[in-house]
Amino acid sequence: MNIKLYLKSKKSVVDNALEKYFFKNADEPTIINTAMKYSVFAGGKRFRPILCLEACKICGSRAKNVLPTACAIEMIHTYSLIHDDLPAMDNDDERRGKLTSHKKFGEAIAILAGDGLLTKAFEIIHPKVVKEIAVAAGTKGMVGGQVADIEMEDGRWKMEVGIKKINYIHLHKTAKMIEVSLRAGAVLSDASSVKIKALSNYGRKIGLAFQIADDILDIIGNKKKLGKTGSDLKNKKLTYPSIYGIAKSKQKAAALIKSAKNDLKIFGKKAVVLEKIADYIIQREN
Repeated sequence: MNIKLYLKSKKSVVDNALEKYFFKNADEPTIINTAMKYSVFAGGKRFRPILCLEACKICGSRAKNVLPTACAIEMIHTYSLIHDDLPAMDNDDERRGKLTSHKKFGEAIAILAGDGLLTKAFEIIHPKVVKEIAVAAGTKGMVGGQVADIEMEDGRWKMEVGIKKINYIHLHKTAKMIEVSLRAGAVLSDASSVKIKALSNYGRKIGLAFQIADDILDIIGNKKKLGKTGSDLKNKKLTYPSIYGIAKSKQKAAALIKSAKNDLKIFGKKAVVLEKIADYIIQREN
């Protein structure tokens, strides 16, 4: 199996599902629908919704049962990127090779586009998993991790503090939403507690590895392929490479992937796609 081609086919499934949520509505200003759709369809691998779909599949259910929730997760992810790019945060001019929302539409509309995506997401999330996703996206998850990340910017950390903070930041800022994507797919498939736990563990570990890989790519990756202009080095951010260096960071990411794949053993051969996704995370170029 060519995992890149497989992910591309699944991305099309998610994109087609997302499209229906962005028809122009006479009751809302055209600009906000345009801005929201612009960022949602500005690129992206649809990694989180695909994981939600794969968790559903491996637990023996059908994609249609989780597709709205998978789309909602992508909306939440996109909202976080819009706000992350703002001048008050990372102040990035480009995202995925295109102008960031605030550069395209202005700061006010960008903020509201993010707000709109977050609230639209909660229109379509299945009630059964709404609380779990809210927690993963909020102050106990992604938002909390982002706050800790900001607190450590501009070199405002010492080595001993950094070692304690780095896992917290990565776990909350990135891994929580990846973990809950898999959990949601499993829960909505009425999976057993054992399967839900296995997928949660897998998701948390690949989430941490995903962020470590991002930190490494930010330093050694091709900026054109990454589609961004800013850098963690420029902002003096706390990252795995800033603490451990490139080589040791790669070792940590590889160890997480190995452990994550071990969590999938209960699924046997059904886990082949998730195993390949895990490997892809630390082999990708963007």
